Amino acid sequence: MSDAHEHIDKLMQELRRGTITIGALSQLDAPQYGYSLVTILKEKGLQVEPGTLYPLLRRLEKQGFLESKWDTNETRPRKYYLLSDTGKEALGLLLKEWESIVTSMNDLIKGETGEENGDD
Repeated sequence: MSDAHEHIDKLMQELRRGTITIGALSQLDAPQYGYSLVTILKEKGLQVEPGTLYPLLRRLEKQGFLESKWDTNETRPRKYYLLSDTGKEALGLLLKEWESIVTSMNDLIKGETGEENGDD
């Protein structure tokens, strides 16, 4: 792999990091366990490895954005996560910021005339 590709891969990882947090929070208005969340995100076009998602869920819970509850009624116990009230508030703020960023980036990329940069 060339140096350019390695740098691009790192930039892509940085770009995706925040989107994974918003994506995960956006799907936790109903209780989900880790693997179900991985599946939902994948079905909606956001590929997340379990090794990335589980630490994120634990961190968000520790920060007070998620509540969790173990379900031991099945043969395999599962820890379900759900947005806390603080998490709902945080998600609302993150979504507002996301919309602002998307609008700003679209303006930057397309320019004032609506044309993509580099087409002059």
